[in-house]
Amino acid sequence: MNNKKTRALTLLLIFAFAISLFALPYAGAQTGNKTTYPFIGAVPNPVGVGQDVLLHIGITDPTASVEVGWTGLTVTVTKPDGTTDTLGPFKTDSTGGTGTTFRPSTVGNYTLKTNFPEQTNLVATMFIPAGTVMKASTSEELTLIVQEAPIQYYPAEALPTEYWTRPINQQLREWSSVAGNWLALEDSIAQTMVVDRYAKYTDGPESAHILWAKPLSQGGLVGGETNKGYFPGDAYQGKFGGSIIMNGVLYYNRFNIGFTNSMTQQGIFAVDLRTGKELWFRNNTRIRFGQLLEFDSFNGQGAFAYVWEAVSGSIFGPPVPIRWNAYDAFTGEWVYSYTNVPSGRTSYGPNGEILIYTVDTANGWMAMWNSTRAVTSFGFFTGSWAPEGQVFDATVGYQWNKTIPAGLPGTVNAILSDRIIGSNVPAWTGLANNPLTIWALNLKPGQEGQQLFKTTWTPPAGNLTMLPVGARLEDGVFVITAKEERALYGFDVNTGQNIWGPTETQPYQDIYTLGEERAIARGVVIADGKIFSVGVAGILYCFDAKTGETLWKYTAVDKYSEILWSNNWWLNIAFIAEGKIYLVHDEHSGNQPLPRGAPTICLDIETGEEVWKIDGAFRGTQWGGTGIIGDGIMATQDSYDQRIYAIGKGPSKTTVEAPMTAVTLGSSLVIRGSVLDVSPGTMSDELSLRFPNGVPAISDDNMSEWMKYVYMQFSRPADASGVEVTLYVLDANDNYREIGKTTSNSDGFYSLQWMPDITGKYTVTASFAGSKSFWPSHAVTSFAVDPAPEETPPAEIPPDQSGTYIAWATIAIIVTIIVAMAVAVLILRKR
Repeated sequence: MNNKKTRALTLLLIFAFAISLFALPYAGAQTGNKTTYPFIGAVPNPVGVGQDVLLHIGITDPTASVEVGWTGLTVTVTKPDGTTDTLGPFKTDSTGGTGTTFRPSTVGNYTLKTNFPEQTNLVATMFIPAGTVMKASTSEELTLIVQEAPIQYYPAEALPTEYWTRPINQQLREWSSVAGNWLALEDSIAQTMVVDRYAKYTDGPESAHILWAKPLSQGGLVGGETNKGYFPGDAYQGKFGGSIIMNGVLYYNRFNIGFTNSMTQQGIFAVDLRTGKELWFRNNTRIRFGQLLEFDSFNGQGAFAYVWEAVSGSIFGPPVPIRWNAYDAFTGEWVYSYTNVPSGRTSYGPNGEILIYTVDTANGWMAMWNSTRAVTSFGFFTGSWAPEGQVFDATVGYQWNKTIPAGLPGTVNAILSDRIIGSNVPAWTGLANNPLTIWALNLKPGQEGQQLFKTTWTPPAGNLTMLPVGARLEDGVFVITAKEERALYGFDVNTGQNIWGPTETQPYQDIYTLGEERAIARGVVIADGKIFSVGVAGILYCFDAKTGETLWKYTAVDKYSEILWSNNWWLNIAFIAEGKIYLVHDEHSGNQPLPRGAPTICLDIETGEEVWKIDGAFRGTQWGGTGIIGDGIMATQDSYDQRIYAIGKGPSKTTVEAPMTAVTLGSSLVIRGSVLDVSPGTMSDELSLRFPNGVPAISDDNMSEWMKYVYMQFSRPADASGVEVTLYVLDANDNYREIGKTTSNSDGFYSLQWMPDITGKYTVTASFAGSKSFWPSHAVTSFAVDPAPEETPPAEIPPDQSGTYIAWATIAIIVTIIVAMAVAVLILRKR
């Protein structure tokens, strides 16, 4: 039984306790001693041996707020053999109770009881003054019955096998693994959110299939006297930067502000990720990051979705925003704001709260600011999250301030779940002098600020341009680049010791990646025990995170020499999802006309083999952001035509027809129909006019070139093939069987000739099982087969007299001739 179930049982009782505060009369409690009444419950009971039991323990008295609980509770467990164990100690929440799990190991009856130790109430409630001594007590014993046969839990729901949409019913908990969000993009300049490009909780598209396209700004070819295109938005004026995905909605800025703080013509668009339909637009605002805040209180629990705007000086100005504004992700309406937000490194907490760490190495202290702490009014009796319509002074939001060892060199490089890693490795393009110092500070509750390690490392050469590019706790590695060596070095996140390096030398062009902020932004990513490094040279390296050894390489060859300074395409990492890495081409400031054929590539992270590749589509920009992922759908800008594209598995439509009139047994018939792509983009005016009969569904092998033809008006592929359709019949004897397979063509049309074998009514089903590009679909129709007509017995035929008739006719002719000759003779004699 997981922690969610533990929290669920505990918080299920919150509402009841909150109601009891109003139901009980106030009796004017006085400071002194108070008798306590502990309890214990077990769910399920009975339970199978080896299965988890959720224990609910506590006392009947609630505490003053969500931040205060009773401490030191234990549970005594007496096993069937008479031996005992003690569980705990535990701290309750504001209800006075909490939950824990227990797994019995033998069959029989267990007895359990809660032990509450004497303690003083520190914060007054309506009924218990501060300073009241809460007396020690023990609960009644509970018998837990453990049986051999396991009990049944609520059955798990299968992951989606058909086209699916948001919202997702909360009972489909298993879908969390495919319903991921993308909350922030990197902002290494302002040192705010640094995105994790390893998207764990989402599928990744397995083909270049496009769901929809939507104009971002004026784009494409100018035409006429020039073969150049409109400005794609690079070199500090990106057009897609800062985009986020939450709850199946894509949020992006109308324009990038560049180096100024001008909000002229700024605005946030919210569009449905699956359809591209605009949901709302808010003027004079700009996205900084997104937030999904899970907030649990004794009046309720759940998540809140916000789009955040940070109003500050300029992108190179002071890192302290003047004001943070939260907008409702569903409506775009302003909800609440913070002023005086502190400076520091920003990250998300375990419940989605925004955390800012301020580390003063010179003076030896560090502090953590928590966005939820700065909201000073949660609602009635502080039992709800209710910041609406308020402006909060952020300076009250510090959760803790701790002393750290003085004199730690350098600055913070990475924030992990339980530690901060820092070093004197210079950021950006500074030179690293010998030696370097790497250090870490603890973030675990109760141990904040404690030094975990401080390690000195001497690089193999002096004056190297080095850059800390990231760390991942589960992979145990902290990575630093070395520009001049064109290589990486790895360090143990637990000790700071150098564990490998340098890696294989990358081509000279990668000095423009490994020595600059682009390595942090999208050049080096750690995921699944591997380190991926790519850049200007266009070769993706996959290194082992434990050893630094090269596992495989992939080269993006530019076969038409469109790039004038390399034989390969400059690549950057968009994201990693579901065992696949997605690469895009972009440049810092591409020359016009832009080089043709820029690739977007999806590779298997285990082998480096191509999953799919499309040339000449989805070209990125350095300053306009790159592709992002949510709910298995990739959203990205294409700087060739300045449109936003959504790439992912789309819906399909299968049709089927059979003869309307019955056929006779022994005759064949033709079953025919179509399989179409019915993704939202195919319904646009542009495509519905070009494809009045619908856009055909095409095979995965041909999808990249087909999408370029459909959405970008490239030449129609000559060899495009459709998809496989399987035909089944349910005959008059109720036998369901497959009668054949066929493949649709590039018009989406398919047909199958078949000879029925019995008479009666048939129901025929045409089924497209789906592909990497499409969800499955099917269609049903029917036809009838009549018996063949019975054969009629042949009529009796009279004897053939034709020979007799011929004989008599011949005799008659001869007689006639003889008579005629006799007459002629007589006439001659008379003369």
